[in-house]
Amino acid sequence: MTAQLLLSFLLGAILIYAFAERRRSPVVGALALAAAAAGLYFVWVPAHATALAELAGVGRGVDLIIYIWVVISLLVLLNLHLKLRKQIEALTGVARAIAIGEALRSSDQGPVTSDQ
Repeated sequence: MTAQLLLSFLLGAILIYAFAERRRSPVVGALALAAAAAGLYFVWVPAHATALAELAGVGRGVDLIIYIWVVISLLVLLNLHLKLRKQIEALTGVARAIAIGEALRSSDQGPVTSDQ
């Protein structure tokens, strides 16, 4: 019972976050809402998770939930990796453009000497 209450509290917090996030990112918000709602349902009716697992060919409901969690985590990790890679490429492009601009500006002014 304590685990159910703790999980319900955490999933409720995710529901609140997903509801707030839906304006900024509708897909992420909708998926988080669906996952948290399904999580709440399976926390309070674990027999249905077991029945669903048996339909999927997995022994226990908790095993099915863990497998799904691993897949979701890997997809999130891949998505974050791709976004980070894109940001690094963009930052490299900006740094390159600034360096070229500085080089062109300093060559237009002529060589800098210590006499001036």
